[in-house]
Amino acid sequence: MNLRHGLAACAVVLASAFAPGTATATIVTELRPIDLDVENGGSWQAGPFHLTWELQLNGSPQPRTIHYRTIHQSTGSSATGSWTWGANELSLSVPAGPGLYTVEVWLESSRGTGPSASTEVLFDDTPPQSPQPVEPTAWARGDAGLELRIEPPSSPPPLSGIRGYAVSVDRREIHVPFAPGAMTVPLGILPEGVNLAHVTAVSGAGVPSPVRSVDLRVDASRPVVVLDGVPEGWANHPVRLAASATDSLSGMSAAGPSGPFTALAVDGLPATVSFGDSVTTTVLGEGVHAISFHARDAAGNTGAGGPAASTPVRIDMTPPRVAFVPSQDPAEPERIEAVVEDALSGPSGARGSIWFRAANTRRQFQPIPTAVLAGRLIARWDSDSQPPGSYEFRATGYDSAGNSASGGRRANGTRMVLANPLKRTTALQLGFGGRRPESFARRPATRSLPYGRGVLVGGRLTAGAAALAGQRVELVETFAAGAALPQRSAIAITGEDGVFIARLAPGPSRTIEARFAGTRVLTRAGGRRLQLAVPSSVRFRSSSASAVIGGPPVVFTGRIGQLDATLPPTGLAVELQFRLGGSDWNEFRTVQTNRRGRFRYPYAFSDDDSRGARFQFRAFVPAQPEWPYEPGASHPVIVTGR
Repeated sequence: MNLRHGLAACAVVLASAFAPGTATATIVTELRPIDLDVENGGSWQAGPFHLTWELQLNGSPQPRTIHYRTIHQSTGSSATGSWTWGANELSLSVPAGPGLYTVEVWLESSRGTGPSASTEVLFDDTPPQSPQPVEPTAWARGDAGLELRIEPPSSPPPLSGIRGYAVSVDRREIHVPFAPGAMTVPLGILPEGVNLAHVTAVSGAGVPSPVRSVDLRVDASRPVVVLDGVPEGWANHPVRLAASATDSLSGMSAAGPSGPFTALAVDGLPATVSFGDSVTTTVLGEGVHAISFHARDAAGNTGAGGPAASTPVRIDMTPPRVAFVPSQDPAEPERIEAVVEDALSGPSGARGSIWFRAANTRRQFQPIPTAVLAGRLIARWDSDSQPPGSYEFRATGYDSAGNSASGGRRANGTRMVLANPLKRTTALQLGFGGRRPESFARRPATRSLPYGRGVLVGGRLTAGAAALAGQRVELVETFAAGAALPQRSAIAITGEDGVFIARLAPGPSRTIEARFAGTRVLTRAGGRRLQLAVPSSVRFRSSSASAVIGGPPVVFTGRIGQLDATLPPTGLAVELQFRLGGSDWNEFRTVQTNRRGRFRYPYAFSDDDSRGARFQFRAFVPAQPEWPYEPGASHPVIVTGR
């Protein structure tokens, strides 16, 4: 008798003794699984196992439970389980240990339990021992096919045996059938770089061993050589150069004459060669020098035909010559100009400065903003900012190599000294009003102006006794705190007599200044400061011209003018005042406006003495922080008591 079939028969007999369908249960024949089959049956598997069968119920109720039992045919160990029926299939795992198992399946419905059916499965979840791939010791050429040597596992294979090896490189996977002893697997041409090869042994049940990995190194690129120390332009000293080579694959580690090297040559002379990844040399002497450099990596890659790169090195160690121009331009007396000359590298287009100080002193020189243009240093000296006297100048120029030279003489050899003032001196008058006989300077410097009205101002610009016509004069209004704008300016043009007139727009209290910016031949000037006071504007009215003693209150309302002003968030304080006849005004209440400047106050007359009295009422706005108007009062309103 076949041992395998005999074990299966014994298992069936043993199972029938425990399965439903005995004398203690109703046996439903229609529930017997027909053609019980296991997916990939007959092959070693690592589970779980998928079983399917057919049913011919012939009107019998559907099953509601699937029962199964697994029996290890060598050890006799068994396990049972149940599933709620859903379809004619079952996925199960054996309890433990590789080997041949008998699987029994029987079904249960509301009428009873059906006969069992059985099949066999081969189970082995034991992974084999890992093989040992042998890592190559050297880098391979990029155009050469690679081979990988694999040593077999040293321990016995699992029960299902070893199916073969799986080798994966660069997203490619190669499957090699198992053969005893070491074997060589051809991998073909691999991409440049370090390729990681993964090797596993696969059991007969498809269980892989732990992965073993090795690096497969391929280098087909030339090394990258970088030259350090080369100035961007001209240098003013001997230049030390260093060529360094890098190779991200085979590397540049020194290994003697046959290994990597780096070379650096100057002006076509024999190169300086150093084993490894770097070499240095020093370039001497003025002039333009040709530099070349190249390298070889550990895989033997070099620059084809010799040098891999070249670059020039420029050296100039001689300072430039610096001198001011022979004389000042009468049309631009404040223009200070010096010439920079250099025969080799040429004058710098970015660096240079001009300085000044009072002549014949030991004060520090002060810099003047200087433009550098085509070998010239150009500065514009603000002579208006300096007191009268003599001033000396010094220029510092650079060549393109960074050499510098300073000088305080003109090209004709004379000292660069100027007497200030260089320009014609101007004077500016300012006053309120237009053209009137008296001088603008004699007019009052302060004035009060009603709210909402513009103001006329004027002045005169002269140079000595001469009037200056056609000149721009800036009128600057600086408003009190709380104004919508801190400043406002306007331009006036002087007439033939040097006089300018301007009408300034309405606004809050302010100071008014006149400014003449000067020209290239005229000094700047400023007039005196005028003060313009503008009282607050407040509208005020009563709800009635008469008030009944003991009757309803009279409602006083009002609003503060806000031309070019911003009220504080809390509003403004307003004093409500009254008087009888020609007496003084007396405050009887202070109210606060809202953010729009409006206020309202109801006032009841209760004193019999007020009967027949004719009262005057008004609103008064006192001076307040962050309010740009002066104190101001409304027109009075009259209310008669009755």
